[in-house]
Amino acid sequence: MSKILIIEDEAAIRRVLSKIIAEESTSYQVFEAEDGLKGLEMLLTEEFDLILCDIKMPKMDGVEVLEKIKKANPTIPVVMISGHGDLETAVNTMRLGAFDYISKPPDLNRLLNTVRNALVRKDLVVENKRLKKKISKRYEMIGKSQGISKIKNMIEKVAPTDARVLITGPNGTGKELVAHWIHEKSNRNVAPMVEVNCAAIPSELIESELFGHVKGSFTGANKDRAGKFEAANNGTVFLDEIGDMSLSAQAKVLRALQENKISRVGSDKDIQVNVRVVAATNKDLKKQIAAGNFREDLYHRLAVILIAVPKLNDRREDIPLLVDYFSKSIAKEHGTAQKKFTLSAIEILKSYDWTGNIRELRNVIERLLILGGSEISESDVRMFANK
Repeated sequence: MSKILIIEDEAAIRRVLSKIIAEESTSYQVFEAEDGLKGLEMLLTEEFDLILCDIKMPKMDGVEVLEKIKKANPTIPVVMISGHGDLETAVNTMRLGAFDYISKPPDLNRLLNTVRNALVRKDLVVENKRLKKKISKRYEMIGKSQGISKIKNMIEKVAPTDARVLITGPNGTGKELVAHWIHEKSNRNVAPMVEVNCAAIPSELIESELFGHVKGSFTGANKDRAGKFEAANNGTVFLDEIGDMSLSAQAKVLRALQENKISRVGSDKDIQVNVRVVAATNKDLKKQIAAGNFREDLYHRLAVILIAVPKLNDRREDIPLLVDYFSKSIAKEHGTAQKKFTLSAIEILKSYDWTGNIRELRNVIERLLILGGSEISESDVRMFANK
């Protein structure tokens, strides 16, 4: 059953709205609040699927109520109810996250269509979040070592904020996983996380990749193209291997962070963007600054929160958990039965020097599952690990 809350100070209008909605479907349960404060109070004890809220009310106007609702639970659709003189305000509430607005006196068909559409949207958002949780298992952080526990605790504190994060660590340690978990646990997780591998894009194309370009701005620019910052609007941009970014691109990223605006290559028109930037690098950026390869002002903009991901050699106690996780996931990918590892096999794996970190361990596990016996033994590891 869908729970619908009507926040309206005029009793007559409140009763009419309640009657119309309740008679539309037996699956609608309608609640009433005579003002914004009462409505917010009811939100503390009931979980609503849709809220209809008047704009002009005593004690607290509808705009403030909308802001508080969206801050508490951004997934609840809110439909604003406006008088004729409130239409400009009603339009502004759309920018604040309102689903729609209805003019007084309400048109019956418009009202019921809006209610139906809002509830469908709510169901889609809930289903999307469920699917995102399912998908996010791909980015699960495995481990109980002190280093990993510290990172998990830090993510819990940092993710709900918009603070920029710089993730450091050698290749293969799982910096991308940390970035994904920051986004997944943030208030931006309904918007996309857009990844940019700064090391994989030629320096002459990185600005176009990040900020887009206009037609004719360079050879091959056959049409206007949006960049990653625009694609990630209201979400997160993950700048992987930012230590490899050119100085000219660094200057534009710095401007984007300072002013929340970008301009496409070949254009002087500013575009407002609202993104959170999470960056990662395997380089020592302070040494890069000293060598003149990285801007110090950009470093301080990015490194509001620093998260250092440990090498696998520094968290060997997590190897049994990682072996179990990878053996399950790889067997599922291959459509084969999971193989067990003997204790002696795991002890051998714990003793190796993992210069390639988690990535190397996963490759070794996959090789052992393919080439080893029905149970992975110590001799299998010594024969096929290639260590």
